[in-house]
Amino acid sequence: MLNGIDDEEKWLAEGIAGIQHNAFYMHQALDSNNLREALKYSAQMLSELRTSKLSPHKYYELYMRAFDELRKLEMFFKEDSKHGVSVIDLYELVQHAGNILPRLYLLCTVGSVYIKSKEAPAKEVLKDLVEMCRGVQHPIRGLFLRSYLAQISRDKLPDIGSEYEGDADTVMDAVEFVLQNFTEMNKLWVQMQHQGPGRFREKQEKERSELRDLVGKNLHVLSQIEGVDLGIYKETVLTRVLEQVVNCKDDLAQYYLMDCIIQVFPDEYHLQTLETLLGACPQLQVIEAQVDMPAVGAITLYVSLLTFTLCVHPDRLDYVDQVLGACVKKLYNIPKLEDSRAMKQVVALLSAPLEKYNDIVTALTLSNYPRVMDHLDNGTNKVMAMVIIQSIMKNNTFISTAHKVEVLFELIKGLIKDKDGADVDELDEEDFKDEQNSVARLIHMLYNDEPEEMLKIICIVRKHTMAGGPKRLPFTVPSLVFSALRLVWRLQGQEGDIVGEEVPATPKKIFQLLTQIIEALSAVPSPELALRLYLQCAEAANGCDLELVAYEFFTQAFVLYEEEIADSKAQVTAIHLIIGTLQRMNVFGVENRDTMTHKTTGYSARLLKKPDQCRAVYACSHLFWVDDQDGIKDGERVLLCLKRALRIANAAQQMANVARGSSGPVILFVEILNKYLYFFEKGNQQITGAAIQDLIELINTEMQSDSATPDTASDAFLASTLRYIQFQKQKGGVMGEKFEAIKF
Repeated sequence: MLNGIDDEEKWLAEGIAGIQHNAFYMHQALDSNNLREALKYSAQMLSELRTSKLSPHKYYELYMRAFDELRKLEMFFKEDSKHGVSVIDLYELVQHAGNILPRLYLLCTVGSVYIKSKEAPAKEVLKDLVEMCRGVQHPIRGLFLRSYLAQISRDKLPDIGSEYEGDADTVMDAVEFVLQNFTEMNKLWVQMQHQGPGRFREKQEKERSELRDLVGKNLHVLSQIEGVDLGIYKETVLTRVLEQVVNCKDDLAQYYLMDCIIQVFPDEYHLQTLETLLGACPQLQVIEAQVDMPAVGAITLYVSLLTFTLCVHPDRLDYVDQVLGACVKKLYNIPKLEDSRAMKQVVALLSAPLEKYNDIVTALTLSNYPRVMDHLDNGTNKVMAMVIIQSIMKNNTFISTAHKVEVLFELIKGLIKDKDGADVDELDEEDFKDEQNSVARLIHMLYNDEPEEMLKIICIVRKHTMAGGPKRLPFTVPSLVFSALRLVWRLQGQEGDIVGEEVPATPKKIFQLLTQIIEALSAVPSPELALRLYLQCAEAANGCDLELVAYEFFTQAFVLYEEEIADSKAQVTAIHLIIGTLQRMNVFGVENRDTMTHKTTGYSARLLKKPDQCRAVYACSHLFWVDDQDGIKDGERVLLCLKRALRIANAAQQMANVARGSSGPVILFVEILNKYLYFFEKGNQQITGAAIQDLIELINTEMQSDSATPDTASDAFLASTLRYIQFQKQKGGVMGEKFEAIKF
């Protein structure tokens, strides 16, 4: 048994074979000038077009075979000297063909010759043909028959300057013929959606889409008629076409035909008729009156109207908002759309202004934009929110006022917080991360040069993001914090005090806000991220010379470290962040700095693993030697840290020896040696050449002991360090003399 595709290929092949067979005998009849035989075989040939087994695509192939043969037949009909029958008699004769479909194809073919002979007014023949074609109501067969009629008549319309224009034939007759053919074709096209079982709807829509150009071709013909001026377009063409668009109640037809109107008729016509379309247009009020009109059909029409508006009047945002408002009115009784096709059209409606203006700021001025978006379900609402964010990022658009930020966050609220009844745990993890990362990137696109307005923007973003729940805050809070810190860096030096809500933006006011924001994050809990942000804020406070504020941020970081961070790896990372940040702080007085450094060195020495302890303790040495003009330089405490690190490294070796029977690598000693060299080079008088020499000897002894574990990394590191010492000796000068004290 052949499958569906093979069956169709077989039916097509049989049809083509039938056309070729009958065309062969038709040609013989034409060559012998035998009219009756020619009509007989041409009718049999055209009977192949009666098939209902082919898809539109395959039927088109069959139709084109027949079309080519009909052109040859038409040439024969023109030469009445060959067949001896007048065109009037011939027009009557072909109407006696047995089956209606071949009869009408032959009638159209002879009708073309009849009009060209001018033995009857063109309008009479055209009217007769367009009426007679109503005899075929099968959608596909009828569409191709009328397409043939449109094809053979397009150069025979009574247009201005045409040879067929006369007293009895006017441009209006040509317009009427094309409009009537268009109307009948559109009805046949729309009728296709009701053919066959509903489960094949997707297949039907695809087939209908393949045939749409047959219908749209009529509008193209109308646009090419020279006599169709603005008056005829406005009073007749547009009115009749819109009547079809509205009354067909079919979303595919409405969208396509509105698009055709926009594309084929000149822009100056659109400019003169836009008020009619969007204001007093009776067709639009028909939409509003039809309560039972499916939502998808109405929305599709609004998509077309909006596309139309954006095309001809992009500067009139009131027109754009009017179309959106009409859509909101139509959807008033539908709180949430459930039809997936309708939602797809709403997304198209909302996307159109973004694509036209490449600027979300313009869309934010449309009062009805968020009202349309409210009708989307949760999933589609998120899709549209992502489209909006992607538009902002793609076009590098900065949102610069608090009002527009408020409107924007209302539009994308589906990403920012859970809708009522939604379960955040049911979300796809990857999709959720993509959405929240997009929101985080968006926050960096909210900017105003005026500090007061920027602070308002930050407060609005805080209001929305804080309602996002524990899963969202780790994504959105960092962006919000850095946005606020960027404002702090612009305001450095403006200390100020907070006395009320309307006080201008000051660093202190922003830091208070930041404290509240990060507290919300630490309560999620997300302590490691909160600690990082506290340290960033402390460093910013340092730049503003706010000692007490910086001290408070460090205090909060220490509290998190002590109470919330239990994982040993996370503790190691956190302590090095604390050390690095504290080393860069220059705002602290002696007492506060001592408190901080004491805490930090204490935490370092209490890490779980000895190697981690060692590295954290020798890193603390930098807290007592800051290499700038006014930086602290406490050589003794540097040396104490390094000696403590050595003791810990030695303890690590002993523990390794007890546990594994070998002392383990000497990498920690080499790392400490490099710290000794760093401070020696920086001029720390407590670090002597002799001390460095002793450390080198200790390392060599450890490496040569029987319990030493071979380690190529340690060997290479030590060799590189010794080469550096040698290099400094060879440089000469003051530094060279200094390094000469190190013997090895």
